[in-house]
Amino acid sequence: MIVTGQIPPGARVTENDIAAKLNVSRTPIREAFNRLERDGLITGRPRQGYVVTEFDLNMFREAFDIREVLDGYSAELAAVAATEEDKLRLREILAECEGLAAIPNRTVNDQFQELQIGIDLHRVIAQIGGNSMLHGMLCGILDKCQHYVWAELLWLDEWKVTREEHTKIVEAICAGEVELAGKLARAHVRGSRDGILRLLQMRSDYQTFLTKAS
Repeated sequence: MIVTGQIPPGARVTENDIAAKLNVSRTPIREAFNRLERDGLITGRPRQGYVVTEFDLNMFREAFDIREVLDGYSAELAAVAATEEDKLRLREILAECEGLAAIPNRTVNDQFQELQIGIDLHRVIAQIGGNSMLHGMLCGILDKCQHYVWAELLWLDEWKVTREEHTKIVEAICAGEVELAGKLARAHVRGSRDGILRLLQMRSDYQTFLTKAS
């Protein structure tokens, strides 16, 4: 709900409210809030519950700068270590995304599912590389990037581009092209970062226009 904007930045959230909305007990909500706070998506306030974190441009830049390094290195390691079973797993993930893309009149849930599978592809690549510390670090960064990637895909309609780039990265890994896999992975992250910055600039320009018009 936070990633898709159903709960906007700055909104107050409490365990009771979310538990009631999802029809679950407070225990899993409390665990989820602890995870969300670690990931930087909500901020706890004494006696006030939690607030959804406002957009932070510095955090965005830092997260994507780190992600570029980690994604590139994990793709290089995967290109060296990938077994036939690993390659099949990567291709199955790509096929799953293509299947979701082919659904006519896609719903937001269909789109969000593709987002999650696409992000999971990066987690799997890091796992295949065999460096557990790198895998853990990248997973943490990916959790922080989900909101920004969703905005890029939804508002800039970058679904097709993202699928094509994922396919090229997987092909390079499966072919054992170490240098190419790393290069493509880093370029993929840079492209995503630039797209999001472009979106933010468009929003800023629009807000400026509205201010002047009023």
